[in-house]
Amino acid sequence: MIGDAERSKLQVGYKQAVRALNENKASKVFVAEDCDDHIKDGVSKIAMQSNTPVFFISTMKELGNMCKIEVDASCAVVLK
Repeated sequence: MIGDAERSKLQVGYKQAVRALNENKASKVFVAEDCDDHIKDGVSKIAMQSNTPVFFISTMKELGNMCKIEVDASCAVVLK
């Protein structure tokens, strides 16, 4: 779901995702379904307002693996 070309534009984490969305710099958002509800709902709401596609990933561990990091991730964005 995250292509090699997109990997260089990837930012991982809640704060980075919110910042990118608020600055209209995100082309897509990935959110782990098992993260805290306030994170999932908050990022999804901001993404919807900015017409940014949201992709839900089953677990934070799986999203961390997709991002090629060694820790779990609640959300990530690909920058424009």
